[in-house]
Amino acid sequence: MAIGIILAGGYSSRTKTNKMALMIEEKPLLHHTIAAMAKVVDDIIIVSGHHHEEIKQLTKAFKHVEVVYNQAYDQGMFASVKCGFKHAYDSVLIQPGDMPFVKASTYLTILNGHGLMRIPVYQGKKGHPIYIDITLKEELLNTKAPHLKAFRDQHDFHAIAVDDSGILIDIDTMADYKKFRKGL
Repeated sequence: MAIGIILAGGYSSRTKTNKMALMIEEKPLLHHTIAAMAKVVDDIIIVSGHHHEEIKQLTKAFKHVEVVYNQAYDQGMFASVKCGFKHAYDSVLIQPGDMPFVKASTYLTILNGHGLMRIPVYQGKKGHPIYIDITLKEELLNTKAPHLKAFRDQHDFHAIAVDDSGILIDIDTMADYKKFRKGL
């Protein structure tokens, strides 16, 4: 198996509220991301930041979920990726918390693929989650790459076709939320 890393450390500045707590089908958005991923990983590390205390409260009922605080959350998503991977003891599936529409079967497809790095592709577009093998941990933690995409592009990654548009859908704004809140 692998470890799930869910990134939930941002400011949520475009929604002006903690978007991980936005309700979709009577559950917080973050719960949907956790539930789908939890079906295929051993443990989940949620990397928090700006809304740390609220993220801890949102996730306290989940078993096998650990919330870690990224002190450098203001440095962007890649700092949260590194923070999460630092706590991982196995290969990881990395998923932004604001992408609740990815199917459990997609996580499993990526997990069962081949290669040290794997990404899903839907209709020619790359999405999330990204799989990174544990053998790349030290390299990722010490890279000078400015972001995850740059690190990914330095390696031979395996693109895996999936039939899941959820790999491309994130909730960045209130307009996104209103559009997709009934879409699970």
